[in-house]
Amino acid sequence: PQVAIGVNNLGNVLQDMGDLAGAKGLYERALRLDEAVYGPDHPNVARDVNNLGNVLQDMGDLAGAKGLYERALRLDEAAYGPDHPNVARDVNNLGSVLQDMGDLVGAKGLYERALRLDEAAYGPDHPNVARDVNNLGNVLQDMGDLVGAKGLYERALRLDEAVYGPDHPSVARDVNNLGTLVYAMGDFIGAKSYFERALRIFQQFLPAGHPNIAVVQESLDIVNHELSGGG
Repeated sequence: PQVAIGVNNLGNVLQDMGDLAGAKGLYERALRLDEAVYGPDHPNVARDVNNLGNVLQDMGDLAGAKGLYERALRLDEAAYGPDHPNVARDVNNLGSVLQDMGDLVGAKGLYERALRLDEAAYGPDHPNVARDVNNLGNVLQDMGDLVGAKGLYERALRLDEAVYGPDHPSVARDVNNLGTLVYAMGDFIGAKSYFERALRIFQQFLPAGHPNIAVVQESLDIVNHELSGGG
């Protein structure tokens, strides 16, 4: 089991570096190890299944990810009951893949459930709450509720800055979300400021060529083109 923890951790950092195939192989190894030790229904297995689902989602295998997230949710609800923070994690993950699959109403309901669970477990000012608020803002944005999304993104940014300071990757995520939101609202100058800040933070923490850097750079290029009169 200790090896499985190390393998999971290594998979996590490879995933953060953009090596999705490498991460997938490690998560599959960790899952085999933990199933062999604990059987198929243990919370450690749920963790491994979640990790594997996450990398499959990043690789575009949404149906595969959804099946794994549903398995993890079943395992954690059986182990911990319906109101545990691990359940909130699983619910968030399942909401994320439903959102990617276009089921915005289903995703919204799951994000709202996760937010309720984490606020009950941690209070209103915890990083997990910021994650949930971000997710809910993201699906509201996809549903066209830009004002509702903006309020949620601003709340997430306040929470993460309070916990991590102004220059953390979680803050960069929040700032980038606000950039995409105000761009959609037509505020190109505000969007430029947010994208520049997010890019600065990501370049500080992530390796060159990381997908997060590329995405923010592309957004910044687009808004600069708009501001230069490119149309």
